[in-house]
Amino acid sequence: MSRSQPVLDFRGGGDGRGDGAGEPPTRRRRTAGPAGRALDLVGELVLTIGLLCGLYLLYLLWWTNVSAGMENRAASEAFQHTLSSASAPSAAPSDSLTDGTSFGFLYIPALGSGWRALLTQGTEREQVLNTGAVGHYSSPATAMPWDARGNFAVAGHRDGHGMIFRDLDQLRPGDRVYVQTLYGWYVYRLDREAASVPIDDVSVLDPIPVGSGYTAPGRYLTMTTCTPMYVDSHRLVWWGTLVETTPRGTVPAGLAQGAP
Repeated sequence: MSRSQPVLDFRGGGDGRGDGAGEPPTRRRRTAGPAGRALDLVGELVLTIGLLCGLYLLYLLWWTNVSAGMENRAASEAFQHTLSSASAPSAAPSDSLTDGTSFGFLYIPALGSGWRALLTQGTEREQVLNTGAVGHYSSPATAMPWDARGNFAVAGHRDGHGMIFRDLDQLRPGDRVYVQTLYGWYVYRLDREAASVPIDDVSVLDPIPVGSGYTAPGRYLTMTTCTPMYVDSHRLVWWGTLVETTPRGTVPAGLAQGAP
């Protein structure tokens, strides 16, 4: 009669001493639990921050342009109606305009045949620049186009909020800038660019703007915008000189067809 062979049980006994894999996994789970939860939390935070950044970029690069476009379109139509219906004033105003008041259109054919911007008094962000308008510097005070001499200085956004001056760096000396107002047309020839000046350097707005190369009083134009794009640590500046004026009802010969 053969003797039965013992059966070896590798699953471990009731007291657990034979189970080489039972207890350690439990300890590993307990050890990794808090660390795993922390990693999950960090991952969720990273995803949330990424989502918020994405939404902000969407707001800045898309929605602000849409919103500014709608607001600017309505304001431009209103001022165009004023240009078309109002009788010619006998003289230009002697008093300064109230901030937020639209007073003209700016045309720069070098930026496109249909390029036009509404000119509005002041450079306050919410009231003027964020509406997609080009703002006229009223603080510090600068000249109006119809003034006998001085520096007509304006500013516009380069990114977001209509980014009306996005391509200002594409201009070249000799390009013309046309200003249309109730009091007539004013044509400027661009002379010099400053690609980067400190953001707090207001001397570029002086009656004889510093850095422009001009040395005597005259009728000048200064256009400013932020640079680099999306950083806004400096200003890109263009200067020009008045070279022509025409009556309100006479479109300057050099302006592209289609202007009102």
